[in-house]
Amino acid sequence: MIESPDAVSDDAARLCEEARGLAEDGEAERAALLFERVLALGDTPFRARAALGLAVVLDDAGHVERAREADRAAIATADPEYGPRAAYHLALTHERAGEQERAAPAWRVVVDFGNPAYLPPAHLALARIADDAGDFDTARGHWEAVIATGDAEYGPPAAHDLAQRLLERDEPARAQRALTAGLKLIDRGTDPYAYGRLAVALGISYLDQAIGAFGAALGEEPTDPEVGPLATELLARTLPLRGRGAEAGEVWRRGLAEPGTAGQVRARLRRDFGDSDDDGDLWWEPVVEHAVSDGTLPALAGEAFGALDHMYALLAVRYAERRAGDARETLGSAVRVPGGYAWGPLLHESFAERFRLATGSAAPDLTEG
Repeated sequence: MIESPDAVSDDAARLCEEARGLAEDGEAERAALLFERVLALGDTPFRARAALGLAVVLDDAGHVERAREADRAAIATADPEYGPRAAYHLALTHERAGEQERAAPAWRVVVDFGNPAYLPPAHLALARIADDAGDFDTARGHWEAVIATGDAEYGPPAAHDLAQRLLERDEPARAQRALTAGLKLIDRGTDPYAYGRLAVALGISYLDQAIGAFGAALGEEPTDPEVGPLATELLARTLPLRGRGAEAGEVWRRGLAEPGTAGQVRARLRRDFGDSDDDGDLWWEPVVEHAVSDGTLPALAGEAFGALDHMYALLAVRYAERRAGDARETLGSAVRVPGGYAWGPLLHESFAERFRLATGSAAPDLTEG
């Protein structure tokens, strides 16, 4: 007697439920046998479900190749739910093994099924595979597809990845659009880390846009006497925020070399120097000015404090020990400390000039012991 289709279907449903229960209880081998029995029943409505279930339990048991065969069997049914899930599982097995070239076709199958629940991770995976291969246009299409789904889990990382590449390609305006769309998908209260990550990237995109605008303002020759010094300062002070300190130094140098605006540029460069009651130029101001323009002011400050610390230590240790008879030697050691720095000769020249003005005679050479 031939079983009716309804009887076969009922049997398949029962076997699938029993197999699922066994799998959940850790009885992988028994579950696999039941899923295989469903597949042996032929083209039933539960074939895709059984094939995917078999793939999962086989994969968990370490039978990866057999699991992939089961995944392909589920995909072949074209079932709208279990087909894309099986393709998703198949892709993951290849990614886990580092087989990106074999994972990509499986992810494309997920996309071809068109099931909205599985499109975001599939597009994101394809974007990253294309990005790793250097195919930006393909990657961008997939990133944009993820963002368009409005998925709160996969949309933000897609927006971040796309924005990073756009910034690298000097397209900050497009990066801003991607990041703004990504921020709309995040609940700041429940995921502040993701929100902060995109918000910082958005700020960076505005910095890059500002750098482009300031640079464009300086592109004309000669520079506008009113706008040029302002654009020079803004560009030179913004570039280091993007790790481009060497370029900032070149911007200052160009501004200082332009006769029509050099005075205003120098005034902007020195705006934080402060006023001095000392008549004439202070020997250290050109040193500080150069350090500001080159972005090396912290290093210069470190040198100055290091020299001061060394000199103080030489003097203080003698004072603390109340030793007599070696004051000249100690003072000489302290005086010679600045000589080890690039600005040391300027300090010695300053002393020599102060000594001449005060005594009317040449200063002794204190740079050697």
